[in-house]
Formats: sequence, C-alpha cells, structure tokens
Amino acid sequence: MSHTPLTSSPHPLPPTTEGERALWLRLLRSRRVGIATFYRLLQEHGSAEAALVALPGIAAAAGVESYEICPESVVRAELNAARKLGAVMLCIGDPAYPRQLKDLPDAPPILWALGDLSLLTRPMVSLVGARNASSLGLRMARKLGQELAAANYVVVSGLARGIDTAAHEGAMDHGTIAVIGGGLDTFYPPENTELQKRIAQSGLLLSETPMGMQATARHFPARNRIIAALSSAIVVTEAAAKSGSLITARNALDLGREVLAVPGHPMDARAAGCNMLLRDGATLIRHAEDVIEALGPLHTPDLPLQEPPAPPPSPPKDKRSRKETFALHKLILNRLGPAPLAEDQLIRDVKAKASEVAPALLDLELDGQIERQTGGLLSRRA
Repeated sequence: MSHTPLTSSPHPLPPTTEGERALWLRLLRSRRVGIATFYRLLQEHGSAEAALVALPGIAAAAGVESYEICPESVVRAELNAARKLGAVMLCIGDPAYPRQLKDLPDAPPILWALGDLSLLTRPMVSLVGARNASSLGLRMARKLGQELAAANYVVVSGLARGIDTAAHEGAMDHGTIAVIGGGLDTFYPPENTELQKRIAQSGLLLSETPMGMQATARHFPARNRIIAALSSAIVVTEAAAKSGSLITARNALDLGREVLAVPGHPMDARAAGCNMLLRDGATLIRHAEDVIEALGPLHTPDLPLQEPPAPPPSPPKDKRSRKETFALHKLILNRLGPAPLAEDQLIRDVKAKASEVAPALLDLELDGQIERQTGGLLSRRA
C-alpha cells in the first residue's frame, strides 16, 4: 500500500563553516522559531546571521515585547555537549544528511548523529509496533529485524519499549538505526540505556532534539515522521487501533512509502491497528521474505547532490498597513482552532495571497498565538 508523495518545500544551501553552522543552530533554537519559520527566515533574509539580526524587529512588529534570540552560551553548551559525546551535526543539504528526509514538508534543518553514518547510504526498512507487545509479537519483530538485516537492509526504529526494542536487538549484528525522541545524550526509556549505548557503538543514533533535552510525549510524533521518511517501507507489528505506530504508517503513506503489516487475531486489541491497515490495502507480512518480495530488487538510496539547488527567489513582500495586518491576523485566528489545518487550506479560506499570509503566520507564531505541527499543519495555541 502506497500513496503519491507530498511535494517537499525548497531548502536552503547548507552552511559551509563552523561559524555558519552555529548560527543555524542559534536561529533554530530561538524562541518560537519552528521549522517552517526557520526556512522562511532563511529564504527572506538570505542567511541565518541576517535572520537573527532581523528577528527581534519582526517579533516587536508582531507585538512580542522584550524578544531575545537564543543566547550564544546556549548554543556553545549544546555544541560542547555534542563534541564531548562524539556526535556530528548534519545540516540539510550536507553530503551525509539523509536525502530521503527532504520528502518531508517539515524536514529537520539539523540532525544530530552518533555512530556509523555509512548506514544512511544503505536501503532501509522501518519496523514499528506496540510498546506492550505480546510474546509472539516480540518474537516476530526480533526475527524480522534479524532476517532483514542479514539481507542487507538497515532496520530503523524508535528505541521504544516492546516491538522497537525487539527489532533493534534482532538487527544489532548488522547495524541498526534508532531515531530517538530526546537528545542523544539522554536515555529513554531507562531500561534501554545499554541498548542505546550498543547502537551508538555498532549502529547509528539520530535525533533532532537539542542535547540534554529529555524525551516527552510531544517529541514522539516528530520522531515518527523521521522514521517513516528514512525508509522505503514500514512494517507494523502489533498496533492498537489508536496508536503512534498507525500515525507513523500514515506518515509513510503520505510520503509514498510502502506500508506492510503483520496480521493478528481479531480478538486481540493489540492487533486491531495492523488488521485495519491490511483491510485498507497494506501488504500482509508473514516473514522477512514477504518484505523483500514487496520491495523488489535491492537498491540504495539516492546519493545527495554535491551542490544542492538554490531555493527560488522570495516573492516581493506585500506592503500592508498596520490596520490591514491586524485584520488579517484576526481573520487567521478566527479560522484556526485546536484541530490542525493545512497552510494551503488556510490561505484559500482567508482568500489572501500566500505572500501576505506567510509573514502574518510568522508574526502570530512568534507571538505564541499559533503553533505548527508535523506535516506542515497549523493550529491555534491553547
């Protein structure tokens, strides 16, 4: 089961010096600067340095008083923590940055990586499923991980309890990638501390979360989109009808990835999600050979371009009076609610130009009135 992938947005050229990389990090870590805002600021101002200079003025124009950009000391502390750990910063457009993630409408501008980066050049399959998995489900995930890894696929998962843990353990001898919700120097869940250390030694850890930040529930949907995007296929083993694994599967479908599922007993709530996926057209999986057959001939991910294309020039900014700007802000806030809405749908609803709505959204995001969610969605902040 697969869908036509979403169109990804243009991305900036990567920083070329350590100083520029630190400025990227400082901009991304500044208060209320989400991923879409980060890209928009770079596109409008040409560099992270120029965007940082402009940001307090933009915030003031949006009504945010005493706005301060991320302090240099915070950036230095994160860079020092990464250096001490041995982690590498991957900026979008870098040769080592996984090109598959560019399919995401909200591709991480910066990823922290610890371990064997060569795993990112090999074909990948994501294995996800229930945290409270059955004994049979754990055996299945471990066996799938082991056999797919032996067939030269890199097994990707999220280092959560249950199915994720079993998949990583099965693939350990051949290299596995764990995308974690917290900083690379934190451990969650605590019982997987040793497993995380082993993966750092023989596999690869990835995270977009700042160093030192503990994983919380809000980090997992963002982590799941990376798990979905990295691989050419995702295999779901045991998932309830309303589970994070199904969200990951939907992310994969939106990106044009193959979705496969292991069937379960109709009376087992832990299998309800998998059975729903199968009903809706996912490929049924009994063993690793089914996955390999569904994927066809083994292929490696496209290597990144040495010189990524420059983003198109920014459209001319619309000059609006303060009264018109306030009216547009009010219109946007009236349209948005707690339920996420796609940005292009919002633009159609408010009947304004994208070039008018974009700076208004930036104002409202910096003012803390709206927030961006995974997949380029917007909602009003509670």
